[in-house]
Amino acid sequence: MSGEALSPGIISPVRRIGRREFDFARQVAVMAIVNRTPNSFHDQGSTFELDNAVTAACRAVDDGADWVDIGGFAFSAAQAQIGADEEIDRVAPVIAEVRKATDAVISVDTHRPDVARAAVDAGADVINDTNGLREPGMAEFAAKSGVSVIVTHSLGGPGRRVFRPSYQDVVAEVAGYLRERVAYALEAGIAPDRIIIDPGHDLNKNTFHSLEITRRLEEITAIGYPTLVALSNKDFIGETLDRPQGERREGTIAANVFSIVKGARILRVHDVAATVASVRMTEAMLGWRGPLTPSHNLA
Repeated sequence: MSGEALSPGIISPVRRIGRREFDFARQVAVMAIVNRTPNSFHDQGSTFELDNAVTAACRAVDDGADWVDIGGFAFSAAQAQIGADEEIDRVAPVIAEVRKATDAVISVDTHRPDVARAAVDAGADVINDTNGLREPGMAEFAAKSGVSVIVTHSLGGPGRRVFRPSYQDVVAEVAGYLRERVAYALEAGIAPDRIIIDPGHDLNKNTFHSLEITRRLEEITAIGYPTLVALSNKDFIGETLDRPQGERREGTIAANVFSIVKGARILRVHDVAATVASVRMTEAMLGWRGPLTPSHNLA
């Protein structure tokens, strides 16, 4: 099977997002995670201080990230939650400083319209909404501002606990939800070439659910919009391999490469340099790019 045959039929595969252009028919974007939270599940608050967050974002771009995702609100209901004003105080200064330093895409990880507005004013190009545009006013603001949106599946949304989430067919239900939310986004006036989807691995899902979504990811990418996967160091990888946080890099890379072959085109990750190398190698094996320094047995 050729690399071209593995590419899903993506709506508007060539896209200008912020200051960069992507061809998602032949390219995978690497999104770096920068959390301005004191208790994030992987970095444990190491980028909570403003200077640390800005430094981490710029280092990620230097390591090859195409995109930086900046968040100030923990998804988990187990974490202490904050008001919109405090969330703005966390994310807007980071976005403003990173915008000065790079032309990389900047997204804000938020479900609140007021935070999204402040983030876009500070220089964000994308709203990464793990609430699937369910907050009143979010879709309307995204449409008016013209930024791109990431529509993510979750049952309860950020900060809302869902006890023992269950599905009859997790992939079919996630796909159905995403189709419904995309229709809502279009109805609100968001342009088709501004929509990205994310099945929401581990968000109100157990390990079996997340593995099934990964295994059948082509059913998600078949919806037709560029698909983001946020797999990095998540519990479904840790539980599958019996690895604690800090020891899930290999499992993360394997899951990301598998997802690319299944049609994913944006990877949200913590370990940027290792991910960039694995992505570029995968793109080459799929026939989407050539080697950088070919010489072996050519002379």
